[in-house]
Amino acid sequence: MADPSSYRPEPGQVPDSPGVYKFRDEHRRVIYVGKAKSLRQRLASYFQDLAGLHPRTATMVTTAASVEWTVVSTEVEALQLEYSWIKEFDPRFNVKYRDDKSYPSLAVTMNEDYPRVQVMRGPKKKGVRYFGPYGHAWAIRETVDLMLRVFPVRTCSAGVFKRSAQIGRPCLLGYIGKCSAPCVGRVTPEEHRELAEDFCDFMAGRTGTYLTRLEQQMHEAAEEMEYEKAARLRDDIGALRRAMEKNAVVLADATDADLFAVAEDELEAAVQIFHVRGGRVRGQRGWVTDKVEAVDTAGLVEHALQQLYGEEKGEAVPKEVLVPALPEDTPALSQWLAERRGSQVSLRIPQRGDKKALMETVHRNAQQSLALHKTKRAADLTTRSRALEEIAEALELDGAPLRIECFDISHLQGDDVVASMVVFEDGLARKGEYRRFQIKSFEGQDDVRSMHEVVSRRFRRYLQEKLKTGEWSPESPGSPGSPGAAAGGEVDQDAPEDDGRPRRFAYPPQLVVVDGGQPQVAAAKRALEELGIDDVAVCGLAKRLEEVWLPGEDDPVVLPRSSEGLYLLQRVRDEAHRFAIQYQRGKRGKRLKAGPLDEVPGLGESRRLALIKHFGSVKKLRQATIDQICEVPGIGRKTAETVAVALAQAVPAGPAVNTATGEIIEDETPASAGAASDRGTEQ
Repeated sequence: MADPSSYRPEPGQVPDSPGVYKFRDEHRRVIYVGKAKSLRQRLASYFQDLAGLHPRTATMVTTAASVEWTVVSTEVEALQLEYSWIKEFDPRFNVKYRDDKSYPSLAVTMNEDYPRVQVMRGPKKKGVRYFGPYGHAWAIRETVDLMLRVFPVRTCSAGVFKRSAQIGRPCLLGYIGKCSAPCVGRVTPEEHRELAEDFCDFMAGRTGTYLTRLEQQMHEAAEEMEYEKAARLRDDIGALRRAMEKNAVVLADATDADLFAVAEDELEAAVQIFHVRGGRVRGQRGWVTDKVEAVDTAGLVEHALQQLYGEEKGEAVPKEVLVPALPEDTPALSQWLAERRGSQVSLRIPQRGDKKALMETVHRNAQQSLALHKTKRAADLTTRSRALEEIAEALELDGAPLRIECFDISHLQGDDVVASMVVFEDGLARKGEYRRFQIKSFEGQDDVRSMHEVVSRRFRRYLQEKLKTGEWSPESPGSPGSPGAAAGGEVDQDAPEDDGRPRRFAYPPQLVVVDGGQPQVAAAKRALEELGIDDVAVCGLAKRLEEVWLPGEDDPVVLPRSSEGLYLLQRVRDEAHRFAIQYQRGKRGKRLKAGPLDEVPGLGESRRLALIKHFGSVKKLRQATIDQICEVPGIGRKTAETVAVALAQAVPAGPAVNTATGEIIEDETPASAGAASDRGTEQ
């Protein structure tokens, strides 16, 4: 691991101008490529205190052994050079998107004497017109089958074409009218190329003119009593309309646009792209990437634009590109896109209307793509078995941890402190056994103490279940006493009476994972030792560098980033984090919506609503007498006295202020149980 100060450039050595820089490791391999408006400012940001850097950035600068840069004239040149170097060197710390599958496209080989329509995958070739990509190859073949009736373009391979020309007899498609048979000279090369160009124009969205022309020819044939020709044209029009119906209209103004959406978590990101031509979705594709560098949504969008349009020119770059977040160098990126297209390109975020609605659809596809990517890895039995074996080997366990439980603490600045427990068996989530906890023994923010409480409560429940079945007794050797006794002799309130339901806490895990480092691991281990449990392994997964901590160890266990065991631990930790945050946000929302009437004992939802409906607001209810409160249907004198006392003790909220005018707004809001005690806005 190199010290960044050993290769830091001298002050004043780096120019204050646009450019591209490369970090190299000790073997002179390029590990990172970046661009900057000001090389001096950007490179200086890498050589600060490592504690202030993002963990991934810190890993990169400590892996590197040297840095070099190239000055360019404009930001657009920097963008182009950065893309070229990323393609050339394939740096390990740059975001690189990988297709979650090889998407097929409809291709027309306009670079051949007799253009051919076919399904193609892989890198694009010069002189070939592409449409798509499509989700499935069969979708392309269905569309082509409908359109060959009207545009009988060659679809055969070079070998079949050559053989038909030698024997002077076309293939089956030539006999049934779905090929113009240029192999036997039925049409000239010029006529066949014109058919291919018409095919491309129709696929590009210029459908209205061609359909109008066919309809006019059909009417003319009918007027001249050429009914067979009119019927054939009618069927051709129907085939083209069916081909068009396969791509529903999503933008009524016949827009040509590409829509990008990003779904991401701390480790990975998925990008989905919808290609809209003539207002219809003509193709869709997606990428998934590991977030190996510190990058936000705008950065992910920039990388996606570079990868998608880096090799494109002309109409392959649409007039409009809609993104969820604008990259930092939006003007330079727009100019770069315009140069590749040959005309102006609009790069923006949709704000309203059909385009915003379609963007939400694309984002849902991105979320599903990311979830599917994770599920595919998790659902593979071989992968899961290898992951469990790697965990057992790394943590020196006696066997594979078939049941893993993970705990996480969540709060907002010390308020609404909660915890979550998620369960994974055989590497798969058991959501029916997830549990949520409220921290009861103290108030405030203390993650270590919270972790000790939650682990203690969970395993006291485990001992209680063993006590019921006779598998364990308080008098057994190493026993700490009654499992029902919490700290201070209080009975654990989490333990319900035996009601015949499956006892969820009766099955111990082989491994307990906590979200955190050494302090949280020590707290969990101490909780188990206090209960006399010594057959459950404990580890912690720290988020900063994804290090695995073991009890009593000064140094963490570092699993390779490509390790399936690390991936499984990350997935368990992330699921516990998600479940805890969901619970904490729900509690916070209820607290913020709670009003003084919620604290009145014995006052249910119906009578609360009746009081608010009668008086109009809590302020007027607070000013009412007990006799006036008794006038509300369903409210007796005892309840009225309770309500009056509760409202008198409650501190009224401060006056609301209109920030635009500065005037005080009178509290006439019908604040029921949903009225917040303060008027702050949740950030």
